[in-house]
Formats: sequence, C-alpha cells, structure tokens
Amino acid sequence: MLGALMKAARRAQTKTPSLLDVVALLKDLSAHRLFRGQVGTVVERIDDETLIVEFSDDQGRGYAIAPCARTDLLVLRYIPEAA
Repeated sequence: MLGALMKAARRAQTKTPSLLDVVALLKDLSAHRLFRGQVGTVVERIDDETLIVEFSDDQGRGYAIAPCARTDLLVLRYIPEAA
C-alpha cells in the first residue's frame, strides 16, 4: 500500500503543468510581488519552458499575471490519482 502511494506521489511531482492546471509557486517572483506557495492557474503556454499563470484572491479577482518557468511550479491535486 505504501509503495503504491509513494509511486503516485512521485508521478505527481514529475508531472509538468498544462493549461488550466492549478499550481503553486516553488520560488519567489519578487518582480511581480509573488511569493513561494502562492496558488494560481495556468492560462497560457509561451514555449516549452514558460507558462503564463494568473493569480486570484478567494473571490476569484485576479491580482497578478506572470510568466513562470515550468520548473518553478508544482501542480496541485484535489483528488487522488489512480494507482
């Protein structure tokens, strides 16, 4: 059981973000006043390495849009993936 959970967690960590994925920043983007852990939504793909992410408050009002490297984003999951 633990092995299956660890395998699923590893798979989730290596998944690269795609359009409309909910992501969290893994590092600060001080130029945009965004900090590690802030959550946003991928809204556009610039190239293989860069995505545009929109950051919104709890009411859905956008407060920042920033280009982010894929490697600086963690895809968030709200339901478990099938093993």
